[in-house]
Amino acid sequence: MRHAWLTTLLVCSTLLSPSSWARVIRVGVGGDVSRISDAAQLAKDGDIVEIAGGEWHGDVALWSQRQLTIRGIGRRPVLAADGKSAEGKAIWVIRNGDFLIENIEFRGARVADGNGAGIRFEGGRLLIRNCAFLDNQMGVLTSNDEKAELVIESSLFAEAVKQEQPLSHLLYAGRIASLKVSGSRFHSGHIGHLIKSRARGTDLRYNLIYDGAAGRASYEVDLPNGGEAILIGNVIGQSSTTANPVVIAYGAEGESWPRNRLVLSHNTLISEGMQPAWFIRAWRQRLPAGTQVHTLNNLFSGVGLFNYGLSGIQVGNYPLWHGAFAGVEVLDFRPNGASWLRGVVGKPSIEGQDVSPGAEFALPLGLRNLTDVELLMPGAMQ
Repeated sequence: MRHAWLTTLLVCSTLLSPSSWARVIRVGVGGDVSRISDAAQLAKDGDIVEIAGGEWHGDVALWSQRQLTIRGIGRRPVLAADGKSAEGKAIWVIRNGDFLIENIEFRGARVADGNGAGIRFEGGRLLIRNCAFLDNQMGVLTSNDEKAELVIESSLFAEAVKQEQPLSHLLYAGRIASLKVSGSRFHSGHIGHLIKSRARGTDLRYNLIYDGAAGRASYEVDLPNGGEAILIGNVIGQSSTTANPVVIAYGAEGESWPRNRLVLSHNTLISEGMQPAWFIRAWRQRLPAGTQVHTLNNLFSGVGLFNYGLSGIQVGNYPLWHGAFAGVEVLDFRPNGASWLRGVVGKPSIEGQDVSPGAEFALPLGLRNLTDVELLMPGAMQ
């Protein structure tokens, strides 16, 4: 009898769980509402908002639910700011909830202070998947909530606004708990950085962070306050028109976190400029004593310094001439005739942590998992 009662209770709990009674709100012609801003007002915790494809002009929104899924249906909907913003901040403001946003394009954010974002993320947890951020003053901009978590998967950040004050960054994470980015592409920056993260923990894996001929970004990856950062399997490239020779910057502004360590494993770093590059620069005088920077099994291409003045373990890093890639013009960064590289490096680990690549970036967005790779090559592409 007791067993039957427990079974009934379990079934009832399942039926009453949020996933079982989530309401779907459809936005568009023939839907439940005709405007995204109306859906933001109508949605309750646990709902799913589905936005029809097409262009949405000046339809900005504040989302403050505790849990919500927002997704584009079919061909990716394009949200064009057209001079409008939520709270003078962004096309969308996300506040203090657990959100999933997927298959949406954010375009043209402009606000008076120069920090207009596709998304302003102000707290909680946000997962962005298969989205695009184009021609915004800031692609995604976060608050400084030290409990906030931001995860970005298979998304595009490009076409930075050509402004000099404030600098336009494609992705700017403030002093949040963690930033994780995978399978995403960043290009066409302008003076600002492609990725800037002040997060306590920054995890970048299997991304194409390559500015390209149209870009003028300064740092490709800027980690100004140190923290625990790990970069695995990324292609990171600086354009010939950059005004700053540093490709990856760590600790440039001090104010570090209690724990600080940078690990780069199996990345391909590229400088296309004539001036010597500083592929990785750590500001040791601004970081706590003993901060370690480890580089394992990376490729670097271009004139410049790779591991100059770095502490920690530096092993398995190889230079490669620019013409040795299969096709930079078509974003193919596999080394040509690279059989000599196969097996020249071992399986990388730091303090018992395996930092081998488990995937690689795959055009146009996303990643492909690596299977049955017995002998690794240095660099991002296996």
